[in-house]
Parts: sequence; C-alpha cells; structure tokens
Amino acid sequence: MFNKKQARVRRSTKTRMKIRDGSLSRLSVQRTPKHIYAQITSPKGDRTLVSASTLETSIRSGATGNKNAAIEVGKLIAERAISVGIKDVSFDRSGYKYHGRVKALADSAREVGLKF
Repeated sequence: MFNKKQARVRRSTKTRMKIRDGSLSRLSVQRTPKHIYAQITSPKGDRTLVSASTLETSIRSGATGNKNAAIEVGKLIAERAISVGIKDVSFDRSGYKYHGRVKALADSAREVGLKF
C-alpha cells in the first residue's frame, strides 16, 4: 500500500514520462508548507533555463506559503520565460493535485502570456 508521498512520486513519474516525449520546455512546480518553487528546464532536461521562488527578496517580504505568493511566483516565472524567448511549455505539477497554490501559480503564468 502506498503512503501519500509514494503516491505523489508515482503520479509525477507518470507525468514526466509523457512530457519527455514532447519537445517543449518543462515548467515544474515544487511546493513545501512554507514556500513554492518553479523552474523551466530545457526539453532534454539537462539545463535549468529560468527559475523563481518565494525565497526571492521581492516576494519574501510577506507570507510565502499562500496563494498570493504562488500568484507572484507564477507572474515572475512567466515574465522571465518570455524575456528569454520561451512561450510554450509543458506543465509538470510534480504529482500534486491541480488546486490551491499549484493552480494559482499556473493561472497567473497563463495570464502573463505563457502557454501550456
């Protein structure tokens, strides 16, 4: 029987295998109770192209473990990606359910202009 973490890792592995077949960069999300992290990796997965998190000084001044912080990280990652020339990505939610902070980050990245 799986525990909660093993089930999440199993779901994330399945998603990453599907994303690997495509030729798009991958926007992956990692969340902890206090922070949320996002990074865009190259299609091969060997380089991190852009990253953003709640550890940055511009976001860290307020609460970092809520939806508002996730929205700020989503906007920041999308702005940085577009400035580098990345517009289309595959969204890797790392096995987390698509609600709450993960959904807020994705929606704010879409609003800025990132497509996935």
